[in-house]
Amino acid sequence: MPSDHETHPFIRLGTRRSPLAMAQAIETQKRLCAAHDWPPEAVELVPVEASGDKIQDRPLAEIGGKALWTRELDVWLAEGRIDVSVHSMKDVETLRPAGLTIAAILPRADKRDVLVGATTLANLPKGATIGTSAPRRAAQALNARPDFNIVMFRGNVATRLGKLAEGEADATFLAKAGLDRLGEDGVGTPLAMEDWLPAPAQGAIGLECRTGDKRVKNLLAAIDHPPSYAEIRAERAVLAALGGTCHSPIAMLARFDAGEIHVRCVLYSPDGVERAESSATLKADDNQGLAIFAAELLGKAAPSIKSVFITV
Repeated sequence: MPSDHETHPFIRLGTRRSPLAMAQAIETQKRLCAAHDWPPEAVELVPVEASGDKIQDRPLAEIGGKALWTRELDVWLAEGRIDVSVHSMKDVETLRPAGLTIAAILPRADKRDVLVGATTLANLPKGATIGTSAPRRAAQALNARPDFNIVMFRGNVATRLGKLAEGEADATFLAKAGLDRLGEDGVGTPLAMEDWLPAPAQGAIGLECRTGDKRVKNLLAAIDHPPSYAEIRAERAVLAALGGTCHSPIAMLARFDAGEIHVRCVLYSPDGVERAESSATLKADDNQGLAIFAAELLGKAAPSIKSVFITV
């Protein structure tokens, strides 16, 4: 009797071990099985422990940046131990290893940040303590309320909510998409994107494979969501053109509509004092236009903002 491996196309999904990463991998597994009419066992989940999950006592920017989320998955993928890496796209560096390709983006989830601990920033007391390890969120909070005290919060969703419950901070921020994927959709108050833009690529799950693996590329194409892919491609193009790093407070949102991309981006100084904002509407595939948009935005930014960007 033939095995499942012989009767069904078989694919191995590599994922970080955190509860949210596993939830994202399970969503990918379900979409693949639905698209190809496979049984669940045709898609194997392969948990990989990432460096970023091992080190929780220092800000990400100080210990290697976003590569700490992808390094182990990249090695396993390149070596053929997995066929696909499942990524939270906001944690993926703009420059990827040669030989690897983001082959699909799943339908993008809620892009907003959620404030936990208060209904609005204005409702927090003077000098309130905000827990976050994200330079963007810290700068946005300080731009709105210079009196805030920022303390480092790292760890998965449960860890950060636990720190908040223990009184280590008065409030913190989490991604709405992550909470929803964990079944925690009632936690906190979503922040309006008119006033509080998210991180580039927030809410998007990306699927990466080896560039030359046509079989896997074809399998992933069935669950790609082109409008979401267009938004993520645009946001990452602007991020790359800006020379943004884990130290750079960047808030950005691209919206795809009828072949066009509407992009809005705000840059901050780390202390939140200075901000520079711009928006544009471009053809979805206008990479040169996106690069010009980024250059003009950075060009009008204050020195305190430019200092945390890598300018060529």
